Amino acid sequence: MGNVILAIETSCDETAAAVVVDGVEVRANIIASQDIHRRYGGVVPEIASRRHLENIVPVVQEALDRAGITLARVDAVAATYGPGLVGSLLVGLSYAKGLAFALEKPFIGIHHLVGHIYAGFLEYPELPLPAVCLVASGGHTSLFYLVSHEERYLLGSTRDDAAGEAFDKVARALGLGYPGGPELERLAHKGKPNIYFPRAWLEEDSLDFSFSGLKTAVANYLRQSRETGQDICLPDVAASFQEAVIEVLVVKTLQAARRKGASSILAVGGVASNQYFRRSLKTAALEVGIPVFIPRPVYCTDNAAMIGCAAYYQYLRGQFSSLDLDAVPDLPLEAL
Repeated sequence: MGNVILAIETSCDETAAAVVVDGVEVRANIIASQDIHRRYGGVVPEIASRRHLENIVPVVQEALDRAGITLARVDAVAATYGPGLVGSLLVGLSYAKGLAFALEKPFIGIHHLVGHIYAGFLEYPELPLPAVCLVASGGHTSLFYLVSHEERYLLGSTRDDAAGEAFDKVARALGLGYPGGPELERLAHKGKPNIYFPRAWLEEDSLDFSFSGLKTAVANYLRQSRETGQDICLPDVAASFQEAVIEVLVVKTLQAARRKGASSILAVGGVASNQYFRRSLKTAALEVGIPVFIPRPVYCTDNAAMIGCAAYYQYLRGQFSSLDLDAVPDLPLEAL
């Protein structure tokens, strides 16, 4: 067995632990979701941190058991240190640092978005570089230019709502459950994108995103329709909203790839698990001859295997973190 990374991810409401060998072999990937938040229509930070406290020990132990190893075989311990909910981050980060200290093994703190990026390298270790990477999730929508494992640049990011956040908010407006993204996607599958909602392209050549106006446009459509007694076809609203979001994501990602002369496109994050997005991006990229790589859905949403993969590459470079590393809930994109 090669270099073994025990990784922990607790940035939001999933308590996750994974055992990753040499950055590619996932010996275990355990995710404990907190279904309690459904009743509130969103994540309640205090409840999330308390559930992490309850789950962290058994989840890590299950990962070790599933991998068939003991803590003595671990070469390094990694954990997300930001961005995210501060109480949630602190649970996983503190536990990971405690383990590293007790085991006298290196500790590696990982930026959550770096973890999402490395979900791509987890499944595609030979991903052609340089690549343009779209990270689209509930908290972030950003484009990065990946030159190598040591060199990456931010090309654009959202100026307001992230794509996944817009999905959740519109899902709530449509009376759907939480998390809203998968619920809206299922509803959209039954409808037709026959309602025009605005796309925010921003300034010419801008690679930034903005979805707040689109979210407001959907809310206004629903309000005006109800006030005038117009029938509302919720599947059509969902399909039209989904198309508006995904068109912007696809067009700007391709624009970035052509501008940088990228050898490939990588798409990660929770929104990348949307099947309509996956088909749309692959179809559009095929027309211009740029290969697209998207991890399977389990690695698009929050998980610890992606943290383990990112940590492996830092382990090879000897980039270890101090045990006084603190959780940074608003960790900036520039810290990548």
